[in-house]
Amino acid sequence: MKNNILHTENLSIGYKTKSETNTIIQNCDIQLQKGKLVALVGANGIGKSTLLKTITGIIPTLDGNVFLNHKKIQSYLPKDLAQELSIVLTESLPPSNLTVYEIVALGRQPYTNWLGKLSEEDKLKIEEAIALTGIEEFKYKKHYEISDGQLQKALIARALAQDTALIILDEPTTHLDLVHKVSLIKLLQKLTHETEKTILYSTHDIDLAIQLSDEMIVLTKNKLVQDQPCNLIANDTFNKLFQNESIVFDKTIGKFKVV
Repeated sequence: MKNNILHTENLSIGYKTKSETNTIIQNCDIQLQKGKLVALVGANGIGKSTLLKTITGIIPTLDGNVFLNHKKIQSYLPKDLAQELSIVLTESLPPSNLTVYEIVALGRQPYTNWLGKLSEEDKLKIEEAIALTGIEEFKYKKHYEISDGQLQKALIARALAQDTALIILDEPTTHLDLVHKVSLIKLLQKLTHETEKTILYSTHDIDLAIQLSDEMIVLTKNKLVQDQPCNLIANDTFNKLFQNESIVFDKTIGKFKVV
């Protein structure tokens, strides 16, 4: 437990309206350890984004608790939380003329003074993040002048510049081709090993996640399982992922196939 950056206890997630409560999953336990790359997978609409928004404090839990560094996440002040946890969501950037460097620099907002002036330490963290993600060659380009894959790297660099122990990304490989998907996930793997940061990302690219992630969280209807990919394969966990007779998981090759 002492190596956990984030953990939950008896967590239930979903949404409440005036008339009803829509529960997605109940009494689930998650543990995110230092220096691990963890993939969150599940069918479309199963609740992956809801889970990420709940454990980051964006939406409230239905029941149970989320602990960040052994402190309840709702007890953090927003500025303090931003120094412990960085998030990269799927929303598009608003219209602007920001350069890639300026996007990365936004990661230093939790540390700058009220004028937003960058200190020498801020500038160092920005340059380190740019170097780690390999985006030096286009750091002065406008964000609309670069590809989707390059923009994802810039957003990851922004999260790195924020200098938090935990980084959470929602569908970072969406709209990327296979080469760029592999490149991005390998970048995440490299970052966890080189910086000892913990990274949790949701993805539909399950075969890549199996090959490149340290652990996986598999979300199915009313159930959540977290383990190493090899154990999930051995326990036939992936066979329960899709309720479709045309898609099966072949544990001998560790991949899904169409039958």
